[in-house]
Amino acid sequence: MKILVVDDERYIRSSLKELLEMENHTVDAAENGADAVKMAESEKYDVLFCDIKMPGGMDGVEVLAKLIEDGVETPIVMISGHGDIETAVECMRRGAFDFIEKPLDLNRILITVKNASEKGALVKENKVLRKRIYGQEMIGESEPILRVKDMIGKVAPTDASVLILGPNGSGKELVARSLHQLSGRSMMPYVEVNCAAIPSELIDSELFGHKKGSFTSAIKDHKGKFEQADGGTIFLDEIGDMSLAAQAKVLRCLQEKKITPVGGDKDISVDVRVIAATNKDIQTEIREKRFREDLYHRLSVIVIRVPALDERKDDIPLLTDYFIEKICSDSGKPRKDFTPEAVKALVAKDWSGNIRELRNVVERLIILGGDPVTENDVKLYV
Repeated sequence: MKILVVDDERYIRSSLKELLEMENHTVDAAENGADAVKMAESEKYDVLFCDIKMPGGMDGVEVLAKLIEDGVETPIVMISGHGDIETAVECMRRGAFDFIEKPLDLNRILITVKNASEKGALVKENKVLRKRIYGQEMIGESEPILRVKDMIGKVAPTDASVLILGPNGSGKELVARSLHQLSGRSMMPYVEVNCAAIPSELIDSELFGHKKGSFTSAIKDHKGKFEQADGGTIFLDEIGDMSLAAQAKVLRCLQEKKITPVGGDKDISVDVRVIAATNKDIQTEIREKRFREDLYHRLSVIVIRVPALDERKDDIPLLTDYFIEKICSDSGKPRKDFTPEAVKALVAKDWSGNIRELRNVVERLIILGGDPVTENDVKLYV
């Protein structure tokens, strides 16, 4: 195994390095946080030991935050002095694998290395599996969809806020789920909120929670969606339909990483990645004073535009085949093929409802069409 030890005290660096090398591990050492970040981002390490208190520059907490933000998947073990335990526990909540208290115990170090190694192997295996699963769901090889896939691959490992734009039925929800599943937060909650479906008078309670007795029907404390998503990702779908008052509170949450439940007098800290989506022309909404420009700039660190199906017609044969297989499998029916002429007729159609409409049409043809489905079936039932 390859291990990085980060500590400003030479004695601890050399002692830990010598101990781990006696167990046949390859060990590098760094005496400050800045060097550690450079090394961890340029080399592949199986485990990283990092002291919490390091004078000057970056301390251990900042090293942890930077590496997680940059998508480094190495398990990070914090080394804590007696007075640093509370900080170490907070580090674990924010993504550290474990912490070891000084003075360092030989057996504890070796057990931690073993556990971290096993965890790292599982993370790599899960990442490969997730890429397979989500790569199969996002069907298409056209240039527009390949650009979206490339963006997802680059953006997912970061904690950057993402705004997904595109028409209804184009697959914005799938993009959001893929961003979460391919991120370092994939084992933490993923919470979806349909902003258009929540009445304006209830949006505060749904997003930020409420305290018992804060209004007539508040018979007990309720955790809002942001608190439920703590450590993970919240997907604010149809955010263009959110009221200006609720937008202001979402902006505060993004800026301060804190929320206040309805009827509460204490702030609650939350660590949430925000992904939002809308089918509206957001610039028009800003000009018409229906959407806050400052919130837009907070959300649009990364903008992913999902193409309409009419912009990626080359993908219709692949999508049709995928839906045939899935619909027949889910319903327990034998596969029903479509003739080449039937598929050409689908490609020629205008798809105002995008992929959602295509799926419904394929299901309708499987139920009502012949075997195989012909061009005449398409003309008759579509």
